[in-house]
Amino acid sequence: MENINKTKLLASTVGRHFVLCVLLIGFAIIVSTTRIEAGPVTDYVWKNVSVGAGGFAPNILFSRAEKNLAYLRTDMGGAYRWHQPEQRWVPLQDGVSESSYFGVESIAPDPLDADIVYLAAGMYRHEQAAILKSRDRGNSWEIVPVPFRMGGNEDGRGLGERLAIDPDNTSVLYFGSRHNGLFRSTDKGTTWRKVESFPHAGLGLPGRHEATHAGISFVVFDPDSGRDEGSRTIYVGVADPGKRHLYRTRDSGKTWHPVEGGPPSHLLPVKAELDERGVLYIAYCNGIGPNGVTDGAVFKLDTRTDSWTDISPEKGGDRPPGGYMAISLDRQTPNTLLVATMNRWQPGDTIWRSTDGGERWTDIGPISRRDVSTTPFLLWGNKAADFGWWIAGLAVNPFDSGHIAYTTGATLYATHDGASKTGMEWRPWVQGIEQTAVITLASLPEGPALLSGFGDLSGFVHERLNVSPRNQFTNPVFANTNTLDYAGLSPNIVVRSGTPAHRTGGRGPTLAYSVDYGRSWQTLEEPEHDGKTGSIAVVVSADGARFVLATPEPLWSDDRGQHWNKVKGLPRHTRPVADKRDADIFYAMDFENSRVFVSLDGGTSFDALDTAGLPGDISADRPSWREAPWPLMASPAASGDIWFVSRKGLFRSTNRGLSFQKVTGELDVQILSFGKARPNSATPTLFAIGTQGNGRAVWRSDDCGRQWLKLNDDRHRYGQRFRALAGDLQYYGRVYVA
Repeated sequence: MENINKTKLLASTVGRHFVLCVLLIGFAIIVSTTRIEAGPVTDYVWKNVSVGAGGFAPNILFSRAEKNLAYLRTDMGGAYRWHQPEQRWVPLQDGVSESSYFGVESIAPDPLDADIVYLAAGMYRHEQAAILKSRDRGNSWEIVPVPFRMGGNEDGRGLGERLAIDPDNTSVLYFGSRHNGLFRSTDKGTTWRKVESFPHAGLGLPGRHEATHAGISFVVFDPDSGRDEGSRTIYVGVADPGKRHLYRTRDSGKTWHPVEGGPPSHLLPVKAELDERGVLYIAYCNGIGPNGVTDGAVFKLDTRTDSWTDISPEKGGDRPPGGYMAISLDRQTPNTLLVATMNRWQPGDTIWRSTDGGERWTDIGPISRRDVSTTPFLLWGNKAADFGWWIAGLAVNPFDSGHIAYTTGATLYATHDGASKTGMEWRPWVQGIEQTAVITLASLPEGPALLSGFGDLSGFVHERLNVSPRNQFTNPVFANTNTLDYAGLSPNIVVRSGTPAHRTGGRGPTLAYSVDYGRSWQTLEEPEHDGKTGSIAVVVSADGARFVLATPEPLWSDDRGQHWNKVKGLPRHTRPVADKRDADIFYAMDFENSRVFVSLDGGTSFDALDTAGLPGDISADRPSWREAPWPLMASPAASGDIWFVSRKGLFRSTNRGLSFQKVTGELDVQILSFGKARPNSATPTLFAIGTQGNGRAVWRSDDCGRQWLKLNDDRHRYGQRFRALAGDLQYYGRVYVA
């Protein structure tokens, strides 16, 4: 293909009213669940864009030291504390700068002092781990790095609690690690030593691509065995494969012995609670979850006689497959306990209640109703919300038997009808919890303020930012929405791509379009191609008339996907980008040869340019993951204004790719988005995720990137895990950050 004539391109540029004369910066867009409102940088206010929970919370714990105090741990969104006066959950780690600490492996409220709480924090085994200790309910933390690794977002994260405080001497803490055995602290978590006498030393750290270990699943103290030095009797569960899974000490950890008997060795103890009569209740699974569990049981051990009893709610060969994980005792009513199924996909998970120590059980599913009007996404396009899945956390309020809560893979439910035998109404107990995986977003120049693409939740239209959106991306529902694009001149037309819904087994739709700002959708049939299903981006021309598909050999359609045609002139694996102001113009980047392609016929054919000003080698700038922001983007303000993000700097072209100029500035920009221009300016406001020095932060520029204002402070670090960004194109100074 011959290079396109520069005179023709420049003439076309002028003829299509290029008006932007100032330098802008290009980078990629991603999504947000946090809002900043405009004003002087010292007055910036961070607020949640409400969805309401949205992810997996492995456990909830009520304080036994104070009424109406509870804590929630999530697998990748940090920990929360229930604040009764304001009736909301308070995030406890917004000021923490280490990303790994947002994967909470375990949480331990002090059983005597309501102000003290500890976290075991570490998201993956190859990342940093620490014990976080607080004397003010998690408002501030002392961070103690530890040598043993954790897995707050790995398999087995529903086990526990691994971190436990001795109720007879609260200076003593134990932590059951995944890979290195049992650890003990005698100075309130400041220093830790391995308990060498414990029989299970751990299996050692697995390789990066090997399956994780469960290790020690729980530590339970017998407070009736206490003395000045602390509890003498302690029970520790081990969920690694082996013949022995439950150990006990009667001398404060000097010696340990296996507890004989119990279920078959293929069943692993995952959670346990000890009642006031000395009966230890244990839930078992044949896997560590949250997936892959096909068998399980519930046993109780009378620790006075060491006699075991199988109290599983469902027994026999015809019972549904799955196990049991979440378990909780009613501390107000002896012999009353609840246990939840795990991975009982058919007929679905449920919670069982017993009032006689497990001799008889009642399935509370049939008498349960769920009111999800505050978080309607839990309907998933159906008429009613189901009971939930991945029920790893279950807790009865120790001060109120009627108040019960349980966690799922998508929310936290609570009821105050827990003592009822005829009906229970459950509502999402999520005010203040925002725990989702946000992948992409678009802020439109008109219509709804924000469109968001989520992992697991498909995506949303955010008409109002302070309530959970009623318009979820359905018809079709995606598991993940990976890309969003809108027509610059007709922003009511939106396209999205993603991965098939979980229930389709990987064979469902992956493309969709909307003509009403994303409020309703139509499936866009994906044509046959030799790429990976679910990894293909779709873009739309500025007038919304043409869709271009980034298949290995790009395709275009002007009849809403009924027919697809091959794009001419592009190398394989090239992703087109639509000009936002001119429907005839598309761009594409050839990363291997450091050159730009342009189309002047609506994306049907492209020509290569002799581009000047780009680095000689940009091959490393090509995204390797479908969720990564694309480094080539078009400004919404003017035709011909395109931006390229390279590891070697930020580059901008004002002549449709004929030449690029490197943007000078002190900020290392990693993600950039355009927002509405400030009053009396034609230049969009720039928002960026970037680093200056050693800190990663959110920034704003009103002078085309020459100077940047840092928007977040030390109270809003969010683990520096800024993943997605979009400037608001309707409201000056507002930006959305995931």
